[in-house]
Amino acid sequence: MTVALVGAEFGWGSSGKLSAVLSALRDRPTPPLRFVGMASGLGRPLLAEHAVDGWYDLPRDPGRSNARVEEFVRTQGVRAALVVLDGAAAKALSDAGVPTVFVDSLPFLWSEGDRASLPLDATVYCAQKSVELPPECRGVLADARGLRWVEAVIARPGASGPGRGARRTAGPYRRALISLGGLRAPGLADPDHYPRLVLPAALEALAAHGVEEVHIAGNLPADLVGGLVDASTAPVRTTAGPLGHGAFLERLDACDVLLASPGLTTLLEAGGLGVPTVCLPPQNLSQIFNGRYHSKALGARLRVLWPKNVLVEDEVLALRSKGEDHALERIYGAIGSAARGDDRQDVGRALRDGVLDALRGCADVAAWDALATTVGTRGAAQVADALLEVLGTAAPTS
Repeated sequence: MTVALVGAEFGWGSSGKLSAVLSALRDRPTPPLRFVGMASGLGRPLLAEHAVDGWYDLPRDPGRSNARVEEFVRTQGVRAALVVLDGAAAKALSDAGVPTVFVDSLPFLWSEGDRASLPLDATVYCAQKSVELPPECRGVLADARGLRWVEAVIARPGASGPGRGARRTAGPYRRALISLGGLRAPGLADPDHYPRLVLPAALEALAAHGVEEVHIAGNLPADLVGGLVDASTAPVRTTAGPLGHGAFLERLDACDVLLASPGLTTLLEAGGLGVPTVCLPPQNLSQIFNGRYHSKALGARLRVLWPKNVLVEDEVLALRSKGEDHALERIYGAIGSAARGDDRQDVGRALRDGVLDALRGCADVAAWDALATTVGTRGAAQVADALLEVLGTAAPTS
């Protein structure tokens, strides 16, 4: 039976979730399954360890996408689809008659302005549990026909790891991992702006804190990192390069501290492994919520905020009622202006001090799995169950 896989072209979190669900399927007896991928160009490298029988692109012109999806479904014999956060793809697959499991890891984000973009008629709409559910999103989610609440969709810690929620020391930290995702998001004019502001500040703070070794991971432009690493202020051993999902988890498990632009999947995976985690300043709307939930759950100041002359989070959140795109426009514009501005050195110093404060705040955390414990960590298995249920009722495509 052929299953179509789709992840959002926004960051790497959706591909991490696809990887976690595929791993959960691999760990249980299932009928023979064949996987084919659609779109998801950004996240394909993260799924290289899984058996995906080819990837198929969609036209850039949205008006031609539905016809291409119908052709894809027919020629590949698609029986069901697993889609993470790509509402347009989920709608197109459903319109083509494919029973679709949609995974929404950001249900707290939506308002009435986002209703039209959500696949509320998906066969199963798996909404990931969150620390809080703002009132703006409750009415929207209530109209999801197949709504099913699931726990965090993340890879479970391996048996060789320290164990979920293990208490790790607050220092001294010697090995760090920096994770930057979301830099290829649609609507983001220049992916260099965020790392140009944040990366030198983070490296300087880590070195000042005593870190000797750091690896920079994420979807950064390949030619960018070298120009941002100052040997006089960065840790002695600084390396960079993208990591597949399995390799990322191994590196995460081996480090003493993680600095991350706060994608939710990364925060939950780090919490599941008990890794001390500092949230770098947000680069999109969801990361504002993620950073706040992370600090609240762990009861410590673990967030680095933008200086107020760059971005005021509450002003951004007020734009949500018009839809996510309006808030993103404000965030991207603010970061771009700061990266081009004459006071960018002052911004860098403020960010460096913010990272140092957050690193010191790690000493106040008793257990690093608090966020993961709040929402649970069995979501990958629950989504896998939903997909198998759908496959059991799916009619063969003609």
